[in-house]
Amino acid sequence: MSTLWRRQNGILLLLFLTWGTVFLDRMSQLYLAPYMIGDLKLDSGKVGNLAAVTGICWAFSTLVLGALSDRIGRRKVLLPAIFSFSILSWLSGIAQNYEQMLLIRALLGIAEGPCWSVITALVEETSEPQHRGRNVGIVVSAASLIGLAVAPVLTTQVAAHFGWRAAFFVAGVPGIILGVLIWRLVPEPPRKGGANAAHLTLSDYLSVFTYRNMWLCCLGAIGVICWLFEVNVFAPLYITQVAGQPGTTAGFLLGAAGFGAFFLGMIFPAWSDRIGRKMALIIMSVMIAILVVAMLSQSLYTNLWLLAIIFFVTNAQQGIVALMMVLVPTETVPPRLAATAIGMATMAAEIVGATAAPAIGGALAQEHGLAVPLYMALGGAAVVFIVALLMKETARHTSQVHEPSSSVA
Repeated sequence: MSTLWRRQNGILLLLFLTWGTVFLDRMSQLYLAPYMIGDLKLDSGKVGNLAAVTGICWAFSTLVLGALSDRIGRRKVLLPAIFSFSILSWLSGIAQNYEQMLLIRALLGIAEGPCWSVITALVEETSEPQHRGRNVGIVVSAASLIGLAVAPVLTTQVAAHFGWRAAFFVAGVPGIILGVLIWRLVPEPPRKGGANAAHLTLSDYLSVFTYRNMWLCCLGAIGVICWLFEVNVFAPLYITQVAGQPGTTAGFLLGAAGFGAFFLGMIFPAWSDRIGRKMALIIMSVMIAILVVAMLSQSLYTNLWLLAIIFFVTNAQQGIVALMMVLVPTETVPPRLAATAIGMATMAAEIVGATAAPAIGGALAQEHGLAVPLYMALGGAAVVFIVALLMKETARHTSQVHEPSSSVA
């Protein structure tokens, strides 16, 4: 095992842990909602708004600062962002009312947005063509392992024993540690496009909009992020208030779904290197629809282990994110615009899927019940399915589109 191989995969591990920590800090407020409702005087509409404000700020920062990283380099954008979102997670734990929490989560969205586009661009541009899907899938799936599996269990257990404020303090610690490690150990990658990368013009950025696949990726990203946030914002409330289960049971079920997303988020992107992006997306869109149908089935709550298994084997959303928001966009545009392409798909997804959808879902839940946002999630799965049918395959062109200057084995 060569020193270079160990170093490259060490960097991959650091990026994996960092992206997982980003999602841990972002999703913590959703799992802690049942515990915060009394202290901050929240209702389902306000819970949706907290997710929405994070999403809208994330949307613009991931595009603007991601595009900036295409021009000035990855580290100059990534490192300040990591330290900022970690501090803001701590500040979430001292919020005294809804308005303060709203402001803190908005700032957290600004800090976390570029982490997504920069981290995924780093992985994509340093991976060999035959391992691009695998490596992106590994890093993106960290959101499932840490943000969707560990986070609901960790935060609800800490909240149950020490209070929800302590849970935010705990969530903010890993980012500081990882920020220091990245500062010390992760170098700036060679610039794709050479000197031209530092002289990107407005027309270069706007050229991203000329690709049909990019528009389809935006629609598909909206669908999967709508699914993700309608489920994760309102599932804890649905499971506790409609299904009549305790908060720790909601954490257990969503943790099972998160672990499933972690494994499927690695398996399907790697598999898509062989079967193609389209087929993988079609299969995964059906799977996430099945998960929502199971969640809505009241009879399944009499056997929580069976329901947890269903959640585990069907939660393929993280694989969809890897393909729809990273692999297909970066395989569609020139390499020097990789973070811009990721940012474009992400901005669309965040504005509609992570901002408008939770806000609308919260308002509808207030009037018509907590099942309505879950039906909206089913609609998001349907959008992914249709987009996948219309998308131009990119996997077979991977070796021609990109020639990475360095690689992660």
